[in-house]
Amino acid sequence: MDHKAIASQVRGELNLRTAFDLLDRNRDGRVTANELQFMLKNLGINVRDEIIHDLIREASHSGNGLINEAEFLQWVGRIQALRDDQQQPEDSASNSKPVDEADDVTEDLIAAFRVFDRDGNGFITRDELQTAMEMIGEPLNEQQLEQLLVIADLDQDGRINYEEFTRLLL
Repeated sequence: MDHKAIASQVRGELNLRTAFDLLDRNRDGRVTANELQFMLKNLGINVRDEIIHDLIREASHSGNGLINEAEFLQWVGRIQALRDDQQQPEDSASNSKPVDEADDVTEDLIAAFRVFDRDGNGFITRDELQTAMEMIGEPLNEQQLEQLLVIADLDQDGRINYEEFTRLLL
């Protein structure tokens, strides 16, 4: 594995750990269905409670309705592997369902981006990120804000564009 691949893998794991920390509102080291639902609703993504509970149950090895960080990382890894499999061209006969699901994900990501991009200029600034995180009940201290910006701002221009935002979330 070359240096770029290793750096990409480390960056991906850091992004997932940051995502877990954002979901874990009470900082107990576990994510509940309510914490996941809270975050999704604040991002403008509506998912039925039954689906959220099913997702949590699937990810939790103990079946206790809680996901620890290791389970979260494994769960997202499986989702990413499924996504990668879907992106591989299987044959020329295409099924419209994956396209519809991709469109839904794109719409959800655009809606989430708009929550953060308060002035609608196509970029999330440091202040907008801090305000949005406070709005969704996840205030960040200066160090956390700086860490999130380092992870998300790939071109290091001091702001997060839509492409960087989607890479952070996917």
